[in-house]
Amino acid sequence: MKFLQIEANLCETLRHLVFRDPVTHLYNPLDYARETHKDYVMKYCCSHKDVLFLGMNPGPFGMAQNGVPFGDTTFVKDFLKISGNVNPPALQHPKRLITGLACTHSEVSGTRFWGLFRTLCKTPENFFRRCFVHNYCPLVFMTKTGKNVTPPSLHMTQREPLLSACDTALVEVIRLLQVKMIVGVGRFAQERAQYALKMTGLNIPVLFIMHPSPINPQANKGWAEQMMVEFEKLGIMRYLVPKSKG
Repeated sequence: MKFLQIEANLCETLRHLVFRDPVTHLYNPLDYARETHKDYVMKYCCSHKDVLFLGMNPGPFGMAQNGVPFGDTTFVKDFLKISGNVNPPALQHPKRLITGLACTHSEVSGTRFWGLFRTLCKTPENFFRRCFVHNYCPLVFMTKTGKNVTPPSLHMTQREPLLSACDTALVEVIRLLQVKMIVGVGRFAQERAQYALKMTGLNIPVLFIMHPSPINPQANKGWAEQMMVEFEKLGIMRYLVPKSKG
């Protein structure tokens, strides 16, 4: 499948990059959670997509556990109906152990994200008919204390090769899916999509929505309700809720 091949090529490029202090641990769920990730892609990425929701990189209790973007375990199993084995990486941080679909720690961002689309679309099939969710970078970076390190906070010499590879893969995904609109979930995702498109001359609108992370105080004030208003203003809602006939 072409989508999975794009990701495999990206992983091969990233495998040759070296990340140093403060990064001590590196996870790639596209490798160790390939079964569950492949199940997600094969179920929901088999057609062109009008809208691409773009996240930054895996969260420790979401995609890092199961290979699904914003992958809160409950929603991954019960709503998206994803299954498969997850084989934890050899070098794990004791505070960030990978337990796959057995993970009992809630991923708040994922609960909010998929909870909203369950409310709006009712079924995964309704959502994925015209939309897809993808992360810009597949890697998880951690310090010796287990603290998450985001891609933009990496040292420039480590960050630039990473962003270059991820930009290239993102453009390939956009072209493959014939995306008409990109929705950056968070400012970083929006800005990377804008940059990648500018460098390749693609003219596709890139919108921004607030990230559902509980670290963001504004997201803790009814993120779903705020997004419903934003979706109407930005013209996203029409891709999510089909117009009733008659």
